[in-house]
Amino acid sequence: MAFIKSCELPEASLLREYLDRGAYTDCYTMEIARPASLAEYIVAFYTTAVFKLERLLLAWFVARPSTDAEVQALASGQLKSFAAWDVEAREPSQILLTDYQGRTRSWLMSTPSPDGQTTKLFFGSAVVPVEDRRTGQNRMGSTFRALLGFHKLYSRVLLHSAVRRLSRSGRRAHRT
Repeated sequence: MAFIKSCELPEASLLREYLDRGAYTDCYTMEIARPASLAEYIVAFYTTAVFKLERLLLAWFVARPSTDAEVQALASGQLKSFAAWDVEAREPSQILLTDYQGRTRSWLMSTPSPDGQTTKLFFGSAVVPVEDRRTGQNRMGSTFRALLGFHKLYSRVLLHSAVRRLSRSGRRAHRT
């Protein structure tokens, strides 16, 4: 996963609003050597073996099952909810999803190079702080702090898995 970079959110990112409001945000990026649309990226991301395990856990623990057909519908813009997420915002090159509790956001963006030969893929998250009832202050909480290292690693694994899937599908397309 050496090619995955942690980076600042692009100015035009739909996730930037959460950074500006004081939420935790992160952003990872990787470039692939082929064109890839946002729809292709969404399908690759949410149908990897790694993410299918997360989908299975969501079905078991929070009764939010999902299918690959739903991923396809999400990618094509026909579906506004998927597993534990709802589409909060969407543009031609990016999508922002919010979890059913409103605490986290997931963001994907696909930007082609000017010559159209490569694509820069972004994946980011936001965790919205909650108000401490005792103090009235917004805070992230101990669970967030305890899981942050895992979250960062898992984010890289998810992006890497999507890139591998896109790279393999690109090679198959060139052979036919």
